[in-house]
Amino acid sequence: MLAGHARTGVAVAELCFNTAMTGYQEIMTDPSYAGQIVTFTFPHVGNVGVNSEDDETADPFAAGMVVKWDPTEPSNWRATGDLPDWLSRRGRIGVGGVDTRRLTRAIRLQGAPHVAIAHDPDGHFDLDALRAKARAFPGLKGMDLARDVTCAQSYRWDEMRWAWPAGYVRRERPGRRVVAIDYGAKRNILRCLASAGCDVTVLPATATAEDVFAHDPEGLFLSNGPGDPAATGEYAVPMIREVLERSDMPIFGICLGHQMLALAVGARTIKMNHGHHGANHPVKELATGKVEITSMNHGFTVDSQTLPPGVIETHVSLFDGSNCGIALADRPVFSVQHHPEASPGPQDSFYLFERFVGSMRDGARRESQD
Repeated sequence: MLAGHARTGVAVAELCFNTAMTGYQEIMTDPSYAGQIVTFTFPHVGNVGVNSEDDETADPFAAGMVVKWDPTEPSNWRATGDLPDWLSRRGRIGVGGVDTRRLTRAIRLQGAPHVAIAHDPDGHFDLDALRAKARAFPGLKGMDLARDVTCAQSYRWDEMRWAWPAGYVRRERPGRRVVAIDYGAKRNILRCLASAGCDVTVLPATATAEDVFAHDPEGLFLSNGPGDPAATGEYAVPMIREVLERSDMPIFGICLGHQMLALAVGARTIKMNHGHHGANHPVKELATGKVEITSMNHGFTVDSQTLPPGVIETHVSLFDGSNCGIALADRPVFSVQHHPEASPGPQDSFYLFERFVGSMRDGARRESQD
């Protein structure tokens, strides 16, 4: 168990690994990790402590964490606490002293297993019961988790990206009206939209096309999120299809939002062996040949072999060739599997937010000419 205070109990979930060297707090509070326990391959986790500004949501969604070494005393000017206390207050279990790189090799070879991690300060563990709990976990395939992590009601967002020395500031000038569907949206995605020039209204994952059009948007954004895209697609895909049928507005999707768009245009998604989780994934933009270092977090992928005519594959992973982006050939509708908003992490893909806003600006210009 991580040194310091600890939550007593058991966490059962799918075990994945993340290769990022920074951003453990952002990872733990990313709703896309709902239903998962994260193994960190980088050994120094917790050494810069925690602070409220780096939370991507109000509470962690990852079920727990596994690290190589117990965190040291925080040594960062932004730290307001340490990781073990933060985990305890947030009700999450962390396990230290594990050879996480060896564990990662096992996950890569055998696939993401279902596991149980436990803490009891008295050291009383019923191993047979823990194994039974792990075996009873149903797995993420077929599981709709977006309903569990989405917002309860709509809200406006105007906070922009963190910048020295002011930190987070509010957007004051009017911008492009964007409706963002929250399948498990990270705060920094919304900040990037605001910084790019958007007035953002966030709607729950179950929003209908009528709910979207009621806000008279110039663009639609589809957020990241957890679970099986096919399960979430049962209610999300009809909404996206209706928007596509009734409007030419630009649409931009990230991660689960990318998969929702792919399903809406007729493609399929598949479960990956161990997924992509990290901040060092090379992705190639096929139109330009440019290689971007990206942040990723997904256990399902769009099957590029099922993309219908008129849907272009725009990005691919240079690790395994899996699909990382699509676009409609004749409309300003596109999405990517990776996370262009990731912070801390690579910033190679921030231009996608500008592209989205540029599509809305072009649409407004055409309307004014008509």
